[in-house]
Amino acid sequence: MESGPAIFAGAVFTLFGTALLMWTAVRVRHRAPVAQGVSPVASAALTTTVGVGALALGVWCFSRL
Repeated sequence: MESGPAIFAGAVFTLFGTALLMWTAVRVRHRAPVAQGVSPVASAALTTTVGVGALALGVWCFSRL
């Protein structure tokens, strides 16, 4: 019964983490700002950390099935 919410949460976190990492990689590769008014290195590092964290949380949700 509880596998449905775990699958949904895992899918959401995994998709969000993947999309955020891909978006950050494209912005950094094009030397475009990741966030306006913030240091490019700090914003890229923060978004990469959040993306990896979301992926890890998604994998953890899938491992609970």
